[in-house]
Amino acid sequence: MTDPKRLFDFPYYQLEKNPKEVMMTSKLNGEWQTISTQEFVEKMNLISKGLLKLGIKPGDKVVLISHNNRLEWNICDTGILQIGAIDVPVYPTMTEKDYDYIFNHAEVKVCIVSNEELFQKVQNVNPSVQTLEHIYTFEDVPGAKNWSELLDLGREGDDAEVKALSDKVNEDDLATLIYTSGTTGLPKGVMLTHKNIASNAITSTTRLPMKDGVNARILSFLPICHIYERMLHYMYFYVGATVYCAESLETIKEDLNYSNPHKFSAVPRLLEKFYDGIVAKGRSAGGVKTMLFNWAVNLALKWEPEEQNGGFYEFKLGIARKLVFSKVKAALGMTNILAVSSGSAALQPRLARFFNGAGIPVLEGYGLTETSPVISVNTINDKGMIRIGTVGKTLPEVEVKIAEDGEILAKGPNVMMGYYKDEEKTAEVLNNGWFHTGDIGVVEDGFLRITDRKKEMFKTSGGKYVAPQLVENALKESLFVDACIVIGEGRKHPSALVVVSLPAAAEWCKRHDIPCAKPEDVVQIPQFIERIEKDIEESMERFGHWERVKRVQFLATPFTVEGGELTPKLSLKRKPIMVKYADVIDRIYDEN
Repeated sequence: MTDPKRLFDFPYYQLEKNPKEVMMTSKLNGEWQTISTQEFVEKMNLISKGLLKLGIKPGDKVVLISHNNRLEWNICDTGILQIGAIDVPVYPTMTEKDYDYIFNHAEVKVCIVSNEELFQKVQNVNPSVQTLEHIYTFEDVPGAKNWSELLDLGREGDDAEVKALSDKVNEDDLATLIYTSGTTGLPKGVMLTHKNIASNAITSTTRLPMKDGVNARILSFLPICHIYERMLHYMYFYVGATVYCAESLETIKEDLNYSNPHKFSAVPRLLEKFYDGIVAKGRSAGGVKTMLFNWAVNLALKWEPEEQNGGFYEFKLGIARKLVFSKVKAALGMTNILAVSSGSAALQPRLARFFNGAGIPVLEGYGLTETSPVISVNTINDKGMIRIGTVGKTLPEVEVKIAEDGEILAKGPNVMMGYYKDEEKTAEVLNNGWFHTGDIGVVEDGFLRITDRKKEMFKTSGGKYVAPQLVENALKESLFVDACIVIGEGRKHPSALVVVSLPAAAEWCKRHDIPCAKPEDVVQIPQFIERIEKDIEESMERFGHWERVKRVQFLATPFTVEGGELTPKLSLKRKPIMVKYADVIDRIYDEN
């Protein structure tokens, strides 16, 4: 077989080139379940035949929703696609209102969910969806049809019919509709072809720092319904790696230690939590251990690629890695780690330096759902291909140019067909093959650097523009800042809502013998507020006076997906936050 052209070709490619006894493994109810490449392909074909028995035809839509990544999802995904049907992956955290809109907008025929909670959620919107005929579940749910029934139905099907339909699927055909969980308005259905995603998966291998993917272990925990993790799964099938699907974000530490992966993908929010946990534990050791730890951390924070700091620095770093960071990696389950790919939001340079300095290569990339998703990414495969503070160089076959207003435009085989049933919005972002990303950036020596979201920049009442993401990244350099949002549209000056990192604050209070009855009480302790304000003041020194945060409201309640402050990718939902904290924001400016 030549390189896969269609998404369902990837399992067949692995079966021919690198058949594996353990292709994927999922952790369900504390137990790891595995599947071989041969078993995967067999079940994929059963799903195809089962769907045909239900009357599903090419072009029909099938929804997939799961609370966690699991091998059943991938089997259904490829089984749907090889008969020319279109799958619609949906975030489990979306509202019933969003479900209702998506199911009706896409005219969904079949829905497959993971558990009882999601089954009930779909049942609640089912009466309004005239096209929905069948709902299946991966787990045993009272009153629901289990996906095993769909497999059984497939045993009565015809292999020749599947083959005939799969032969008709072209790489330029629509493969999937991905409804973006935007911060405002109705979700948009991004139309991606087989070629969009397959080309991105194959070209992304050029940035994968693994000479032997066949023996690599991957831990997967970012949502598979998002194109980033999903595209990576096809890439892992292509190189022959074994994919371990984590049980949940809450079990990440245990899952890392079990899989001891060579690679995983992450978002900056998770890396921030890893860093905070590492630093808090290291500084609580006391005595000589803390002194040694602080020395190692300070050394790592000065890291530069390709030994730019010179031989003596590398000698000291080698000692730090052996004495300190080897223990950190062992505790995290990362003794074999070759790469952590970071995306979805800007990564603070200090985090990139720290992890790379510690021997955990963190490689920042950039992309959007509309670009399948990767546009550019750093790599350590070749010299001159990584630069801190950038999102790397563009992938092969992908072009980038900067518009007159600073917006990043992208072009290539990975750029979407358009938005489903929305020619107007499609025309707004696609022009002569160039996709308007909505991000502001610059290209320096071939490296792309993102400076802000075009739509997130705001103007103060004094007429000055502020790029909030840059200021927020500076604020988050403090160990005591868990999350933050910079505000100030039409106001006299920028201000910020800052969520305090309660573990880091509690550790600081303990070290300074300051009583704190409950963790959330720390925002009322004057000594701590003075300490965190010092960090904030220092972080603002690099900005112009009109960009600097003048007032801060400290919060003890974290931003969460469930609370409505974060998207499933853990990015800020700015408008919902501003609505939720409207009274707090008004008080900030009333006091001026």
